[in-house]
Amino acid sequence: MNKYVFLLWCILAGHLAVAQRNFTIQDVINQALAKSPFAKLAETRKENRYWQYRSFKTNLNPQLRLSGGIPAYSQSFIPVRQPDGSILFQSIDQTNASANLGLEQPLPWTGGQISANTNYNYFQDLQQNSNLWNATLLNIQLNQPLFGFNPLKWQRAIEPIRYEESKREFVEEIEAISQEATDRFFLVIDAQIREQIASFNLANNDTIYKIEQGRYNIGTTSLDKLLQVELQLLRSRQNLAQARLDAENAKLNLRIYLGLNDNEEFTLVLPEEIPQFVIDAETAMQYARQNRAQFLAFERRRKEAQRDLAETKGRRFSTTLTASFGLNNSAPVISDVYTDPLRQQQVNVTFSVPVIDWGRNKAMMRTAIANKKLNDYIITQDEVNFEQEILTQVRQFELLRLQIEITRKSDQVAQERYAVAQNRYLIGKIDITNLNIALTEKDDAKRSYLAALRSFWTSYYNLRRLTLYDFVDKRLLYTPES
Repeated sequence: MNKYVFLLWCILAGHLAVAQRNFTIQDVINQALAKSPFAKLAETRKENRYWQYRSFKTNLNPQLRLSGGIPAYSQSFIPVRQPDGSILFQSIDQTNASANLGLEQPLPWTGGQISANTNYNYFQDLQQNSNLWNATLLNIQLNQPLFGFNPLKWQRAIEPIRYEESKREFVEEIEAISQEATDRFFLVIDAQIREQIASFNLANNDTIYKIEQGRYNIGTTSLDKLLQVELQLLRSRQNLAQARLDAENAKLNLRIYLGLNDNEEFTLVLPEEIPQFVIDAETAMQYARQNRAQFLAFERRRKEAQRDLAETKGRRFSTTLTASFGLNNSAPVISDVYTDPLRQQQVNVTFSVPVIDWGRNKAMMRTAIANKKLNDYIITQDEVNFEQEILTQVRQFELLRLQIEITRKSDQVAQERYAVAQNRYLIGKIDITNLNIALTEKDDAKRSYLAALRSFWTSYYNLRRLTLYDFVDKRLLYTPES
């Protein structure tokens, strides 16, 4: 840990009113995944998609339904037409009730439905003191579209892909949260290092100003140089005030993102130790194709385009077969309805075929075919972009590793150069302009080093998100069983 990180720790340790925790970059990520509102949103979306898939699965299972009406009472006058055409209002005083138990089973292979029902109806005329039971003991019915669109077939092909896609999207969201937490981590580090640099520069400039005042008093420097140093001192005070404000804002944003309360203070530990691993573009591409939700989405989108085309074809004409067989009877006593029930049979075929549509069906088909072609072209381009994103990230990653080494060495050199320049200024070997140049180079080198660290770590977690693979621990971040 270099002296800047040590000084940063000292600054943060100055808040003695509350206890503090040391947060590494992994601690910040763990905190974000445990308490961040964004992590809770991702968990909620995952649960929502799970229950959507469960809902789809239950639609394919048999459904047993019980329906009916409790005894209803009616006393009124109703108009009754007589044989001669006149109307006679007749008094009624009656009750009735019904119950139906039905079992329904969709047929995913054909798109039809088969059902079995039993139905009971009870009627009582209170004026005539008579009862009547009417029962359909068993009714089996088949409703089957012929040569039409089968939505269940396409749902069975698409919904499992969509659900698997959602599970992978959740892991990608988790990695995106890790990447965002890393970025905010470095925003705080950068702001606090800038505050530390501004404080360091203010102390140096104050010392230099006093030295220049002494030299001016004995006539060894000019008023112009004294005013230049004084202006530099004023700018340092302004820079320190702004740096403190930026540091507080960055820390507040990180606190909100992590879900920390105001009483939890923390110190950030700069992750200067870079993980070492070898990665090549082909390996990264293989993991991306194997794990990413987007790669599954290509297959889903192709199937959806095929479904839309099939649906358009099915709209040209429709034919439905309805067949049923049942046993029913009626009797004053419920036990008598089971005696010698009558058969109830029905077969019906309905169809709808356009005779003249002025080319409407043809236009719909041409539009559907054109949309499928367009969708295929878009998916092909998206696949190219998918692969290009992986290749670009892998190529940049090794450059970022090299950049860290260069900027780290530049930071060390710049600090040594400033120390030399400061000593030479104190003995009068260089003027204030050259000292300010060395100071600026020192600050720029420190910021460049922090920027390189930030780019590396955010790129690392972005690479994990793009491949769903941990190249450090050599493990998959997602498995189909998870």
